[in-house]
Amino acid sequence: MTLTLDSTTVADQLATKFGLNNVQLHYGLSQNELFHAAIANDRGRIALDGPSDAQKAYATSLGEDGPLVYYGDPTCTGRPVQDTFAVAWPELVDEIWWKPDFKQFDPTKYEALLARVIDHLNTNNAELYSTDVFCGWDPKFAKPYRFVGEYATHAYFANIMFPNNVRDDIDRDADGWTMINVPSFHCDPERDGTASERAVIMDIKNKIGLVVGRADYCGVVKKTMFTVMNFALPAQGQLTMHCSANVGSDDDSAILFGLSGTGKTTLSADPDRLLIGDDEHVWTDDGVSNFEDGCYAKLIDLDKENEPVIAAALSMAGTLIENVPSLPGKPLSETHPQELDLFDGSLTENTRFAYPLSCNPSVAEGARGPHPQTIVLLTADAFGVLPPISMLNEEEVMYHFVMGFTSKLAGTEVGVTEPQPSFSSCFGAPFMSQKPMVYGELLARRMGDNKARCILLNTGWTGGAHGTGKRMSLGATRALLNAALAGELDDVETEVHPILGLAMPKSAPGVDASILNPRNTWEDKTAYDTAATKLRDMFRANYDSQGYEKLGIPNVM
Repeated sequence: MTLTLDSTTVADQLATKFGLNNVQLHYGLSQNELFHAAIANDRGRIALDGPSDAQKAYATSLGEDGPLVYYGDPTCTGRPVQDTFAVAWPELVDEIWWKPDFKQFDPTKYEALLARVIDHLNTNNAELYSTDVFCGWDPKFAKPYRFVGEYATHAYFANIMFPNNVRDDIDRDADGWTMINVPSFHCDPERDGTASERAVIMDIKNKIGLVVGRADYCGVVKKTMFTVMNFALPAQGQLTMHCSANVGSDDDSAILFGLSGTGKTTLSADPDRLLIGDDEHVWTDDGVSNFEDGCYAKLIDLDKENEPVIAAALSMAGTLIENVPSLPGKPLSETHPQELDLFDGSLTENTRFAYPLSCNPSVAEGARGPHPQTIVLLTADAFGVLPPISMLNEEEVMYHFVMGFTSKLAGTEVGVTEPQPSFSSCFGAPFMSQKPMVYGELLARRMGDNKARCILLNTGWTGGAHGTGKRMSLGATRALLNAALAGELDDVETEVHPILGLAMPKSAPGVDASILNPRNTWEDKTAYDTAATKLRDMFRANYDSQGYEKLGIPNVM
C-alpha cells in the first residue's frame, strides 16, 4: 500500500511528532516547482564578507530545462566533520564507533537544542520544504526518509539523490527517518553543547537527523542518512559500503571502495557496463543494491572528453551544480552550463554536480546487481609510492580494507586545502557508525562465500610525490581496471614489492609495463626507497595505534 499524502497530512504528522505547528509547509513539490522556489526564496551567506540574505540558487540560460546552480556558505563547502555528532543515548553508547569526526552529543543538551530549533521555526512562521523518499533500492532494507528544511534546493537535491517508489510505505510515519535542516538557526556552543554555531546531529534512537546553522553543503543531506544506514543494516547482517558499483554484460558485477576524490564516480561511469551507483551500497544475501537514485560527482578539472557521461548531464534538466563560480562579467542567466569554467576552484576545490542515475546511458535495472566478482580498493596516494595496481590475497584484503589508506584531496573536507595522508577505516570511516570489524567481518564473509577477487588500485601520483610527480593517467587506470574485471590479471606473473610486500603484475593489456613497478617511474631511486619506507612505517604506526592486532587483523606490511 502506498500512502496518499498531502501538505495538510504531513503538516499534521510534523506537528504531532515535533511540535511544528506554526510553519508554512510546502510538501511534495515537483522538481520544476522546487527549482523556481529555490531561486526565489533560498537566501543566506555565499561570501564571508557578504550579506546573510544573498541569493543562493540560480538558473543558467537553459532555465528549468537545465541545471539549478547553488552556492553554499563559504565555510561549509564540504562535510563539516568537526561539527558532526550522534546523540549518546545510554543504550547505544557501547555500539557506536565514536571518533573525532563523529563525537558524542549529550542527550539532555540535544533535547533542549531540538526544542529551541522547533521554537525558532514556529516563532518565525518558517517556510519549509518537504519531500518523502527512500534511502535504498532494496525493498527489504530501504528506509523511508523525509526531508524537512528551509531551502528548496536541499529538497530538490534529495529528490535527485534518492528513489521515491521502492516499496509500500505504510510504515513511513512510524518507522521513517526525518531530517530537519535549519540553516537560519545559529547555535550557541556554550548553551547548546555544540562545537560551533553549526551542528549535524544524528539521533539514532528516535530516527532524526538535525542539521542547524551554516551547514548547507548539499552533501550533508545524503551523508547524514548514509551514516544512519551504516548503523542499522549491519545490525541485520547486511554489509553497507562506501563504494561505487557496476555490472558487465556477463553479470560480472564489481564494487569500488574509495573516499571522495579517488575515482569512484569516474571509474564506475563506464559506457561498456551498467551503472548500479556511484557512492553508497549494501551487499545483501541477494547481491548489491544502491542506496541512491542519483550521482554526486566532483566537477573540479572535469575532463569532458574522458568523462562524457558527466559532461553531457551538465546540460540536463533536474540536475544541480554546486559551488562553480559564475563567469566574470556574465550573469548566470546568460551562461550555458557547458560554458562554466570547471577548472575554477576559487570558491572550493570541492565543486559538485548532482544528477539522476537516469542521466547515465546505461543503468542497471532497479539500481541492483548480482554478487560481485571483483572488489576494488581505490586509493589516491599523494606520495607517489604505491603501485598503480596490486593483487591482494585474503589477508591483504582485510588489512587494506580496515586501514583504508588514501590522501585527503583538497576541498573534500572543511579546512583541507592540500592533499594530506589519511587512514580511513573501511574507506569511509566518517560515515561508519558501527565499529570497523563489523564491516570487515561482513566483507570477508561475503567475499569468501562468492569467491571474489580483490585489487588495490592507485589513482594518485606516479614518478614522484604530489608537487613533483604527476597524477596517474585516467587511461592507464581504466585499462588496468578493465583487465582486472575481465580476469586477465588472475594468472599473470607478478613480482613482490620489496618494501610494501604488494604483488605487482609484470604486464597488463594496454599499459606500459614500466609503470607497474612505481620505482621505475622515479628518477631518483634512492628517494623512492626512502618514500616507500616512510609510507610503510606510516601503515605500521596506524596499525599499532588502532589496535588491529588485538582484532585479529594480520600485519601484512
